[in-house]
Amino acid sequence: MVREGLAALINRRRDMKVVSEAVNGQQACEEFLRHHPDVALLDLRMPQMGGLEAMRAIHQKQPKARVIILSTYGGEEDVYRAIRAGAKAYLLKDCPREQLLEAIREVHAGRTFILPTLAVRLAAQLTRPHLTGRQMEVLQILVTGKSNKEIAAQLGITEGTVKLHVNQIFKKVGAGSRAEAITVALREGIVHLTEPYFAL
Repeated sequence: MVREGLAALINRRRDMKVVSEAVNGQQACEEFLRHHPDVALLDLRMPQMGGLEAMRAIHQKQPKARVIILSTYGGEEDVYRAIRAGAKAYLLKDCPREQLLEAIREVHAGRTFILPTLAVRLAAQLTRPHLTGRQMEVLQILVTGKSNKEIAAQLGITEGTVKLHVNQIFKKVGAGSRAEAITVALREGIVHLTEPYFAL
């Protein structure tokens, strides 16, 4: 429904035309390479291959590809990862249609388009210490409610090592407890509990 609504909106514009649609990330890559669109809209969360993975795959074949990420997630980490991966714009799905159309035109013209509210979040993310790969793994399991012992067993490391990682996570996200760390991680898009899928 989301994809069809967007396609209808775009196709009503005289200066725009949807050349293809995809139901998952893998198909999005294939369709991009088949049709070479001027601008591609990708959801951050898609089946088979997520938006960032799809964008990286597209950029490997077409380094100058212009991609807009359209997502339900507006956390600092989500925006940061998308821009770092090469997105030319990042929009939320509930944005006004005029903003979406403006973003498409701006990206088509070779410019970057980021809403002021998201730009503030991106700036905040740039100043924050980043979690290491292992700390991200620990945090991803932490938000599911597992204990340090359970995390250690799942990752094949000692409980003491997990405790050290958890303490570092607290410092980096500015949390004083597990509950606060989980709240911050979910609110800012560092990790997600669920993976709803919408292909564009």
